[in-house]
This record gives sequence, structure tokens and C-alpha cells, in this order.
Amino acid sequence: MSEHKIELYPSRQFKQQARAALADGELRHSLRGAMDFLMAKRLSAFDDPAELDALRALGEAIRQRCLSRLPDLLEQLEARLSANGVQVHWAETADEANRIIHGLVEARSGRLMVKGKSMVSEEIELNHYLEARGVTAVESDMGEYIVQLAGEKPTHIIMPAIHKTKADIARLFHDKLPDTPYTEDVDELIQIGRGALRRLYLDADVGLSGVNFAVAETGTLCLVENEGNGRMCTTVPDLHIAITGIEKVVEKLADVPPLYSLLTRSAIGQPITTYFNMISGPRRAGEKDGPREVHLVLLDNGRSQAYADAQLRKTLQCIRCGACMNHCPVYARIGGHAYGTTYPGPIGEIISPHLLGLENTRDLPTASSLCGACGEVCPVKIPIPEMLMRLREESQRPAEEAVSHPLRGQGAAASAAERLAWKGWRQVNASPRLYRWFGWGATRLRKLAAGGQLGWTQNHAPLTPAPKTLHELVREREARSAAGERP
Repeated sequence: MSEHKIELYPSRQFKQQARAALADGELRHSLRGAMDFLMAKRLSAFDDPAELDALRALGEAIRQRCLSRLPDLLEQLEARLSANGVQVHWAETADEANRIIHGLVEARSGRLMVKGKSMVSEEIELNHYLEARGVTAVESDMGEYIVQLAGEKPTHIIMPAIHKTKADIARLFHDKLPDTPYTEDVDELIQIGRGALRRLYLDADVGLSGVNFAVAETGTLCLVENEGNGRMCTTVPDLHIAITGIEKVVEKLADVPPLYSLLTRSAIGQPITTYFNMISGPRRAGEKDGPREVHLVLLDNGRSQAYADAQLRKTLQCIRCGACMNHCPVYARIGGHAYGTTYPGPIGEIISPHLLGLENTRDLPTASSLCGACGEVCPVKIPIPEMLMRLREESQRPAEEAVSHPLRGQGAAASAAERLAWKGWRQVNASPRLYRWFGWGATRLRKLAAGGQLGWTQNHAPLTPAPKTLHELVREREARSAAGERP
């Protein structure tokens, strides 16, 4: 059996996909309304600025402390989980993780997997891998189920189907689910989805979930959810497989509540989610429910590359709340599909280059206005604009230049013509004689310049100076007075 290849959108397609998204009026209307709603919900959830500042500082400190001890904590987590009866597997690559999971399913002759929400399983494209080997994997999160029926990827970390209208979902259910009448009633649509999924929990051979926090101190896997599907996936089937990135480990159980508070309020403005699941092992003697086997797959897939660099390590602080996406002016206009990666928006722009290489993501670090909104709302204070600038620098750095921690695809956006242009610019500005000659020639040859230069010349209104500040007006008045002129 040949290896499964992760589907990539070539980086050159990002601009094409962004243009197509911008031309979709219905998509932009849906995104604008959704993002405005989520921003307002977050704002109301953090109505005390002092509490927010203190909580963000605490969240940042917890994540940085845990990351500073990541290798030791991962070993401690493995030991605690093993003592609890959970089998731990290590996967360096996406394909290795897929092989491990398929091997566990195959060992039980499994043919149906029911899945709770897991962005890491999206990252490794587990569904496609299993389907090619005769195993059906069905998403049980309602948003994930909708995009799976539509044959799409999630467009948002927290709300995968946020780009869909109720009419879209009504048509989808009517077309894809047998004997389903067309209705745009939201409550009826939810019941239709639940009805289609309910039997799967009983029939499934395997349940799979993600992990929000993995506690090294106790060997506990924490899952945050609202629908109850995560609890069904992890308790009804006899085999539960959890998969997570290596960065999700925290040191102590006491580290979880502050991060949990930040996650739920930053994501959708809830003070707390409906369900918070804590899994410490398989079913024990005398217990009436729960899986008979529990496995955890710890995935690297490029995370060690980010971890090796002191600055880029901050990328791994992310708790996957999606707040940066909700506040990003770029994401709010083009949505998640335009990025062509599992993780869209600002967080995707800084994590995808490590997962996929800069050669496949070279346009993503530039898909930002650098307005700073993402950094301001990040609950664990990831300096996302700073990360974007660093990745832009690495994508332009010549591949042959030796650095202490080279990134995969270093120099992917560099070009000989651009380097030559900047070298010439440096020489002209470093030499007074060359600068005067350049100025003399430029003023006489300016008529040869192109009439339209991207966005810089699209505004045909005459350019006017910015209004003077009060400070400038006072200084001007003082200068005139000192010169004996009338103010």
C-alpha cells in the first residue's frame, strides 16, 4: 500500500482563492455577520479589563512554563497514562500517525469509526487515509458533519461550518440524507443531524477524539465540548483513540482551569462549556460503561522545528480558541478555505509553515495587514505579528545561508531578481554621488513609469497631506511669533 500524501494547495493558489472568496458576496456577508457576533460575545465575556489582563498573563505563564519543560512533561505524561492503562504511541509524521491509528482499527477488524472534534485528525487527513483502506470515519460534531457531507474542509477551528447558511444546510441534508424533507427551520435541521448520527455511536467499532489538555501530573486527557458527541465517542465504542499534538501537555491539573476559562470565553463568549470530559483510563472492573481500550497518539509533524527556536516556540502556546481568526480583517473577508490549510487565519499563518514547510506556505505569512488585532486578543499572548515578520524573513533568507535553526523551505519566496534590486537600492542610498545621479535620472524618465501600480495608484483622487497635529500647529505658531510674523 502506497503512502498517503497530504493534500496541499500550492502556495501560488492562495491569491487566486482569496480573489474568488472576495468576489463571493454571500460568503462575505455570512462571515461578516458571524465575526461581528463572535467579537461581541468575547467582549461581553471579558467585561473586566483587569481580570482579562491578569488571566492572559497567567495563561501565558502556564503555557511558557509547560513548553520550557516539554520533553520531561511528555515522558511524565506517558508514564502516568501507562500506569492508568492507556497505551501511548509516538508519531513523528502525519503518515506515521495514520499508520498507527489504522493498525489499531485493523487489529479489531474495525470498519466504522465515529469521531469527535479533532483538528489534528484533519491535519493528518485521517478520514481519507482510512477510507482508502476500507474504513469509514464519520464526524459527529455537527459542524464537522456538515462539511464532511459537503466534501469540504473546515473553514474555522471552532466552528467548521460557519460559512454555511441555513439554506445551504437544508439543501445539503435534503440531497445527502435519504428521505429528508427540505426545511430551513434550524431546530428541525439539528434534529435531522442528530437522528442521522445517533445510531453510529452504537454501531461504531472505534471512537476517536482530540485532546484539549493532557495533564502530565495525573495522566488525564481533557476534552472541551458543547454537544455531548465527544462524550459519546469516548465512552460507547469499546476502543477509544485520542490524538493530539505534543504541545498540548500541561504540567499540573491546576493549570487547566485558567486555560479552560480563557479558551471558552475567547472562542465563543461562553463562561463555561456544556461538557468538560476528563479521561484517565479504560473501563475498570465493576464499571458499567467506557471503552475497554484507550490509546493516545502524540504527534510531532513539524512542531519540534518550532520548538527548537526560542522565538518561534511561542507559536506552540496556542490553545486553539480561534479568537485571532474572529478579529482578523483578512480572515473575515476571505474565510478559511482560501488559505488551503487545516489551520487558517493568523494562527494558521504561523503554524502551517512548520507543519507543511515554507515552500508550500510561503504566501501565508504575507496574508496579514499586521494590524496587531490577533496579538491583542490572543488569550495566551502569542505575539503573532512578530512571528509573521520572522517567517517573512525566513522565506526570503537564501537557502544556502547557514542559521542555527533552519526552517524547512527556508528561502522559498526569495528570488535572484529581488535580491539584485535590493542590492542596487542599498548601493544607491549608500553613495551620495549615485543617489544624486539616480534622482537626476528618475525625474527625467518618470514618464516611462507604469501608469497603474497595483493598489498604490488605484485611488484616482488627488493625494493631500494628512492634517497637522495640534503639536505641529503650536510649534508653527511659536516659530512665526519668534520671527516677528503674525500668527
